[in-house]
Amino acid sequence: EYGFSVNGGPVRPDPRSPYQPAGPEGPSRVVDHGAFAWTDRAWPGLDLPAAVVYELHVGTFSTPGTFAGAIGHLDHLADLGVTAVELMPVPEFPGERGWGYDGVDLYAPHHAYGGPDGLKHLVDACHARGLGVIVDVVYNHLGPSGNHLAEFGPYFTDRYRTPWGPGVNLDGEDSDEVRRFFVDNARMWLADYHCDGLRLDAVHAIYDSSAVHILEQLSEAVAGLSAASGWRRWLVAESDLNDPRVVRPRETGGHGIDAQWSDDLHHTVHAALTGERSGYYADFAGFSGLEGVGIALRQGFVYDGRYSASRRRTHGRPLAGVTGWSLLGYSQTHDQVGNRAGGERLAALVTPGRLRVAAALVLTAPFIPMIFQGEEWGASTPFLYFTDHTDPELGKAVSEGRRGEFAAFGWDPAEVPDPQDEDTFLHSRLDWAEVDRADHAGLLAWYRSLIALRRSEPDLGDGRLDRVEVTYPAPGTMIVSRGRIRVAVSTAQDAVVAPLCAPAELVLGSADSCRIEGNELYLPPDSAVVLRTTGK
Repeated sequence: EYGFSVNGGPVRPDPRSPYQPAGPEGPSRVVDHGAFAWTDRAWPGLDLPAAVVYELHVGTFSTPGTFAGAIGHLDHLADLGVTAVELMPVPEFPGERGWGYDGVDLYAPHHAYGGPDGLKHLVDACHARGLGVIVDVVYNHLGPSGNHLAEFGPYFTDRYRTPWGPGVNLDGEDSDEVRRFFVDNARMWLADYHCDGLRLDAVHAIYDSSAVHILEQLSEAVAGLSAASGWRRWLVAESDLNDPRVVRPRETGGHGIDAQWSDDLHHTVHAALTGERSGYYADFAGFSGLEGVGIALRQGFVYDGRYSASRRRTHGRPLAGVTGWSLLGYSQTHDQVGNRAGGERLAALVTPGRLRVAAALVLTAPFIPMIFQGEEWGASTPFLYFTDHTDPELGKAVSEGRRGEFAAFGWDPAEVPDPQDEDTFLHSRLDWAEVDRADHAGLLAWYRSLIALRRSEPDLGDGRLDRVEVTYPAPGTMIVSRGRIRVAVSTAQDAVVAPLCAPAELVLGSADSCRIEGNELYLPPDSAVVLRTTGK
C-alpha cells in the first residue's frame, strides 16, 4: 500500500490508484493485472449493432450487492436473450453505496463491490455466458468528497462549470496530460478488465473547444486498441444534444462514437403511455396519441430542429448519415426511474397491457434495445436515489437538496425518501423472488419472446431508418412496418379493428384476444401484436 505527499502535504491516494481497499481517503494498493487467470481467450467480442443491452446497478442487482452477487443472476440474463450488460459506474466513490456518478478514484473498482479481482471475475463470467460488458464512465466531473485530483495538477478549470461541480480542463493550459489521464483510463477498462465498451456519461457536459475534441481522441484510441488486439471495442455516449456529430465517423467530421442513448424515444413512449406532461415531457404534449413515438421510430431524433418549450429554444438537427444502430432505445433507465421522487418504475404508472406495449415498441425498434434491471418482469421495487456520503455536511446538503427539489413540484418534503438513509438503498434492491411469481411470469415470457423474435427475424435487425413505415389506422393505434414484419400497438380504451393491407400471420400477441379475422386485425385495449406478411 502506498500514497503520495504533494509538497509536504497530507498523504493522498495515487490519482491512478488501481485499488482503494479502505475507500477514497485510504492508501492505494498495487494490483498486478497480469496475475489474473482469464478464461475468455476465445471470446469473439460484442456485436453492438445486434445487441440487446441490460443496464444494471451492481449494488442493487443482487442481495449481496457485489460483483460476485451479480454473477449469480447472469444465467437469468442469458436465458432472457440479453447479449450485453451495461454496468452503472463502478469506480471508487465515498461510502459503501451510491449510484457511482460521484466517483473520485477513476482507476479503482469500488471496494465494497469486490475490487479489481471481483470485477474481473464478473467480466469473465459474462463472457463465458455470451454476454458482453459495457462500463459506465464519468469524464465530465469528479465527485465532491474524496476528490484530491486538483492537488496533483490543473485537472479542473473555472472556465466551465457542470451541474455537478467544476468542469474538467480539457482545452486550457497544461491540458494535454489531463486528456491523457482520461484516455488512459478508457484504455484500462478495455485492456486490463477485458470490457467490451464504455458508456460515456453526459457528454453534453464535457466542454472542449480543441480542434480535436476529447470524444474524437477517445474514439481514435479505442479504435487503435481494437485493431491491436483483434477484438472490437465500442463507445456509447449519453448526449442531450441531439447532434448527429456525436455518432458520425471521424472521417466525415464526427466524433466517431459508435452509438448514443436516445431519450427522445423514451420520452415519447413515456408521455404516450402515462399521459405525463410536466418537466421535459411538456415537449411531447403536442403529439396526438402515438404520433411522437412514430416520429422517433422513423427519424431517431424527434427534436431535430424543432422548437423546444422546456428549453425555450430550437433544439437538435436531423439524424442524417447514420443508421438506427447509432441509437440505444429504451422505455426505462436508471435516470428516468431514479430521478423521480419515489423512484417509480413504469410498472407502477401504467397498466400491465401498456407495459407490454412499451416492450414491443422498444424490442422491435430499429435501434439497439436496452432494458433496465427488473423491467423484464415488472419489478415492484423502486429504484431510488441513494448516497452514503461520509462527510456529514455533504450528506446533510444532499438530503436537504433532494427534498427541496421536489418540494418545488408540490411534494411534501417528509414524503421524499432521504438519499442518505440506508433504507432508501435497501428498498431499491431487486426482489428476485418475484421472477417465479405468476403475476410476473406473463410479462417475463413476453420479453423473452420479443427478444428471441428480434434475434431470429432479419427485418428486425435492419437499422436503416428510411425503411421504417408508420401508419395510424385508428386513434390510439399505430402500425410499424419493417420489411415483412408489422408491429401493431393500441392504447385505445376500446377494441380496434384495423384493416390489413396484405395477408399476414400472427406471430406474437400480448393478449389472448389479439387475432386476425380475414383481412382485419383485432386489437383489444392496451395491446400489442407482431405480424409477418405472407404474400410475396
